[in-house]
Amino acid sequence: MLSISTDRTLPSIPRLVTPLPGPRARALVDRDRAVTSPSYTRSYPLVAARGEGCMLEDVDGNVFLDLTAGIAVTNTGHAHPEVVQAIQAQSACLIHFSGTDFYYEPMIELAEKLVAVAPFPNGAKVFFTNSGAESNEGAIKLARYYTGRSLIVAFLGAFHGRTYGAMSLTGSKAVQRKNFGPLLPGVTHIPYGTHEGLDYLEQKLFPTVLPPTEIAAIVVEAIQGEGGYIVPEDGFLERIRRICDRYNILMVVDEVQSGMGRTGKLFAIEHWGIMPDIITLAKGIASGLPLGAILSRPELMTWPPGSHATTFGGNPVACAAANVTLRLLENGLMDNAQKMGELLQAGLTELSQQFKQVSPPRGKGLMVAIDLLDEEGNFDVRLRDKIVDEAFYKGLLLLGCGKSAIRFCPPLVIDRDQIQVALQILTELIADQINKKI
Repeated sequence: MLSISTDRTLPSIPRLVTPLPGPRARALVDRDRAVTSPSYTRSYPLVAARGEGCMLEDVDGNVFLDLTAGIAVTNTGHAHPEVVQAIQAQSACLIHFSGTDFYYEPMIELAEKLVAVAPFPNGAKVFFTNSGAESNEGAIKLARYYTGRSLIVAFLGAFHGRTYGAMSLTGSKAVQRKNFGPLLPGVTHIPYGTHEGLDYLEQKLFPTVLPPTEIAAIVVEAIQGEGGYIVPEDGFLERIRRICDRYNILMVVDEVQSGMGRTGKLFAIEHWGIMPDIITLAKGIASGLPLGAILSRPELMTWPPGSHATTFGGNPVACAAANVTLRLLENGLMDNAQKMGELLQAGLTELSQQFKQVSPPRGKGLMVAIDLLDEEGNFDVRLRDKIVDEAFYKGLLLLGCGKSAIRFCPPLVIDRDQIQVALQILTELIADQINKKI
C-alpha cells in the first residue's frame, strides 16, 4: 500500500514533477488492468491519491487542476475540512444501521432539510438511495405504483444510469444498451430540448401508439448531462409540465448531475420556476460519499412498508456529510457557482470567437460545455478526445460528453485564478492542435 503524506497544502495551480504517467501510476494501472472490469471508461492514466479543493494529487506527487469533480460529485471540493470533520465524527459514533428498519438522527435531519428546500408547495417526502441509478429506479416504481399506469416517456441523449430500469430510460449511447436486452418494456424516447420533439409526442405518438392516459411519467433532465450539457429551448420544460397536468402524468426531473448547487441554484429546475412531481438526486449531495434521494410531493409517496427499501441508502455517515454539504451550498458555494460560471462562460465565449473549431459555450452556473468542431462546422469527436487527453499532460483534468463536447463541472469552490489557468491551458492546446492540422 502506498503511503501518501497529507501534512502539506497542495498548490492552487498544476505542478507536474514526473513524466506522465509517473512510475507509481504506471505500476498501479498495470495492476488494475489485470483484475478489474474492462467496462470501466478511463480517459487517461490518472491515479489519484488525495485532493484539496479543486486540486488533485496523483501517487507520484503530480498536482492537477480538477475541472471534473469526480464527474460532478465533489461540489464542496475535495476533502472539504468541514465535511471531513462530519464524516470522522459520525464514523466514531455509528457507521451503519439500516434506515429502512430503524431510526437515526442524521437521516431524519437530512430529510427535514431536503423537505424544507424542495420546490414543492406543500412539503415533500424523501426516500434515500445509494446512487443516481437507484434513485431513478425508485422513481419508476413510485410513478407506476401511484398512477397505476405502465408507460414512460424519456428522451434521446438522456442518461439516467446503467441498471436495468435506469438503462431503459437512458438514450445516450448504443454501447450502454447493446447486448443487454430485453430492457424494461413501456419506455418511449423522443428528441430532447426542442418543441419539435414535443410536437412529435403530442401530434404523432399520442393519437397512434402511446395513449397519454396510460403514461405514468415523463422523465426529463432539467439540463441534459451526458447528452452534452444541453440547455432546453425556452418553454420546453414548461410545456412538459402542461402536458403532464392535462393527462395526469407525473413529471419526474432527474437532477442527479445538475442538482445540489451546480447551476447556481440548488435544483436546476428552479431556473424555470417549474414544480415537478418527483426529483431524483445523487452525485453532489454528500460531497463524494455514496448517497442519493427521491423527493416527491408528499401525496405521491403512498407505497406501503416493504414495497421499496434499501440496506445502505441513507447511511448515517453519508447523511452527516450531506447535512454539512447543504449548509455549505447555502452559505456561499451556490453564489460562487453562479459567479464563476459567468466568468468561465465569458472566457469560453472569447475562445469560440478566436477559434471557429470551438462552439459558443452553453450551460448554467458551473455546468458548462463547448463543442469541438471541424473546418466545416461538424462535430469533431477526435479533436475533442485529443484536447481532453492532452490537457491531462498539462495538469488539467477534463471530461467529454455528448457528441463532441468538453464539459466543465469543477468543484464549486473554484476561484478566478484557477479558471484563468484552465482557460490558458485550453487555449494553448486548441491552438496547438489546429496548427498541427494546417
